[in-house]
Amino acid sequence: MKPLFPIALAMVLAAPSVAAQGADKAVLDAIAKADLAEKADQLQSTAPAAKAMGLPAYDWWNEGLHGLARNGVATVFPQAIGLAATFDPALMEQVGTVVSTEARAKFNAKPVNADRRIYEGLTIWSPNINIFRDPRWGRGQETYGEDPFLTGSLAVGFIKGLQGPDPLHPRVIATPKHFAVHSGPEAGRDSFDVDVSPQDREATYTPAFRMAVTEGKPLSLMCAYNSTHGTPVCADEALLTVRLRQDWGFKGFVVSDCDAVANIWMFHNYRYDAAEASAAAVKAGTDLDCGTTYAALTQAVARGLLSEAEVDRALARSLEGRYKLGIAFGASNPWGRIKPSQVDTPAHRALALEAARKAVVLLQNENGALPLKPGTRLAVIGTNADDLAVIEANYHGTAADPVTPLEGIRRQFGAANVAYAQGSVLAEGAPVVVPETALSADGKPGLRAEYFDLSGKQVFARQDRRVDFNLTRTAPKGLDATGSKGGFKARWSGSLVPPAPGTYRLALDIPACWKDCKRHDEVRLRLGGKELHAGVLGKQRVEFEVALDGTPQPIELELDHYGEDEGLRLMWLPPAGAQRAEALKAAQQADAVVAVLGLSPDLEGEALQVQVPGFVGGDRSDIALPEPQAELLAALKATGKPVIVVLTSGSAVSIDPAMADAVMEAWYPGEAGGTAIAETLAGRNNPSGRLPVTFYRSTTDLPAFVDYSMKERTYRYFTGTPLWGFGHGLSYTTYGYEAPKVSAPGIGQPVTVTATLRNLGAMAGEEVVQAYVVPPVIERHPVMTQGVLQRQLAAFTRVPLAAGKSQQVTLTIDPRSISVVDRRGTRKVVPGDYRVWIGGGQPGDGPGAWADFTLTGQALELPK
Repeated sequence: MKPLFPIALAMVLAAPSVAAQGADKAVLDAIAKADLAEKADQLQSTAPAAKAMGLPAYDWWNEGLHGLARNGVATVFPQAIGLAATFDPALMEQVGTVVSTEARAKFNAKPVNADRRIYEGLTIWSPNINIFRDPRWGRGQETYGEDPFLTGSLAVGFIKGLQGPDPLHPRVIATPKHFAVHSGPEAGRDSFDVDVSPQDREATYTPAFRMAVTEGKPLSLMCAYNSTHGTPVCADEALLTVRLRQDWGFKGFVVSDCDAVANIWMFHNYRYDAAEASAAAVKAGTDLDCGTTYAALTQAVARGLLSEAEVDRALARSLEGRYKLGIAFGASNPWGRIKPSQVDTPAHRALALEAARKAVVLLQNENGALPLKPGTRLAVIGTNADDLAVIEANYHGTAADPVTPLEGIRRQFGAANVAYAQGSVLAEGAPVVVPETALSADGKPGLRAEYFDLSGKQVFARQDRRVDFNLTRTAPKGLDATGSKGGFKARWSGSLVPPAPGTYRLALDIPACWKDCKRHDEVRLRLGGKELHAGVLGKQRVEFEVALDGTPQPIELELDHYGEDEGLRLMWLPPAGAQRAEALKAAQQADAVVAVLGLSPDLEGEALQVQVPGFVGGDRSDIALPEPQAELLAALKATGKPVIVVLTSGSAVSIDPAMADAVMEAWYPGEAGGTAIAETLAGRNNPSGRLPVTFYRSTTDLPAFVDYSMKERTYRYFTGTPLWGFGHGLSYTTYGYEAPKVSAPGIGQPVTVTATLRNLGAMAGEEVVQAYVVPPVIERHPVMTQGVLQRQLAAFTRVPLAAGKSQQVTLTIDPRSISVVDRRGTRKVVPGDYRVWIGGGQPGDGPGAWADFTLTGQALELPK
């Protein structure tokens, strides 16, 4: 089997002694007191208490992709792909600081030596910096997009924010993932082998990791599920020891993706059993196993597959992380002063709103359709207009006060000026949350909600517009449902009001706790006096087919929540004609239509059990707007009313631009997303986001999903015409670029490009100034199997500018950003004539200017 990197593996150094790892003496002394079985226990993600080492129980697994995840209330920022659209590393550092502060705040609510379960630790398995090479990948929403330089720049900011200013005393430990060459498909990911070329590996798949490691200095890193050229990456010594540790100087510990070590023998068939797989992973440089396979390390040592010293090396690297965090071996902890009250503070909520504002990308604005004038009567159409999942995305915390687009628009434009209709489902056969328009109690939309403690005593009552709740380790205010402390009961009652007679499918969706569960929730549903369900749900979603005559039906839903199951949603699949008729009626009575369309974390994400047209297993088979929504959009456009499309999605969605007067991409925008969308529609927020991915016109523009060649992928190699290109984004003002100049001292030296930026419009705004380098034409092999680099983002910055003002902008371009990679995977800065574009997007997309420069001399090979 070929190694990932073309080196002689014989050159890999033998395992050094534990003392050579730089671990603190207290760590080494503790390891010396433990037997092999205790050591193996500590190298699994759920580590029990170790009396000999003086360690409490600790679960290494925690998440913080766009806010602290899965452990109760936390600030929920836009999904990672939305954060990428801000093109703002400084903002990323602020977001990382909030995530780590809230992690410490929750950690400090218990004594430092208390046992910690999953999602309570300080080892954060974020950011995801894989390259979003294909819009069909459901997990692409977790990344920073398709460009290696943008991804690496944002990752550095986020890592610095997470870990804080002192590398010896980090607030939390960051874990960039999944190293390396990993970006779908989700199906088969446990055994997928990537036949990546040396050129694509070096030019696309590893640069963001190199930047993250060398500049961000993370204390941990996660290896991926897949193999490359037959070698599982969590068992790839050339990748994890030579490239990561020797070439890039990584000093932290490597953790596997969850069950990736088991995959080495169970799915990759690379080793015979768990002991052999564990030995291969440890020898390669995977220190910590997210899973339980490292329990076989005792067998591996007994069978002579690896030495106990090699186990000690992995343990020293891992436990050094806990020592630096100040949570083990008596280490100092300067972050112990962070209080539990520092979760979801006003400042944190304000930052979530700022991020959501900056993430909005205005894609199209024909004839100045936006911003909308005050007093405009609006029809807000679309199931994504009022859905919690679309706000929170995946890998999320619980937003204390989430604002959906519908709520934000009502607040901004006045509820009396806003009509709402769901309009359609997201995709054929995919249930959506029952909207407020189909629920009624006491003459108001929604259901009567009564909340009780577990003894049955009512605590409070209110009106809930819909049953759509994230209850992960939390509860509505005033109720206790945190972990083992207790829970609550709730009852929703009123009427289900079907828009027309027909056959409906109702669904109960309750994301079930899958680890450390003491007891699952119980749910009871009655409709029209008939019991449809009573008891624990056997799976995450159960569905019921009911025939309704169009008259209101009494409905009662009860929940007994015990603290670990993650929420409850009442969903449905109504007749399409009835939904559309409601939408058209609302549109006819409005001055303009705001259609909130797109995708959902129910359809795109990690290893989902989804099989509906356009979606399979969390990935997409078609990048077009799903058919039910496309038909709805066409019907809305046919009304003759102005149509503004707000896309909420984790990836590119292809729509017909002729079907809308204006289009904006809001991503999955976080807890303040509805406010940011409404402010942008009204002109209170001047949009400044830029696309971190290419919006292709059709699925037929894409190579095969399983093909990892970069030929015809991303803006760097795509030779077709996109719908909207990487870096695209409009504003409510206009900008101009004048007098571009380049200073190029020589090969291997930074290049600077300077231009005067003018705000030519009547509104203040922020321009994302981008520099793209077009390298010289280099000699190419006559049989060109790889893509030809078209251009590459080399530098960028955000510039706030008042109306009528100008500012000189200087961007510095690192030699790596003007380098090229040959077919051998060698990166060089080559002599020749270069062109650089400085503007608000790619060449030809918006304002900007060209400048030329020449580099002379011998080609300079850059380090790996």
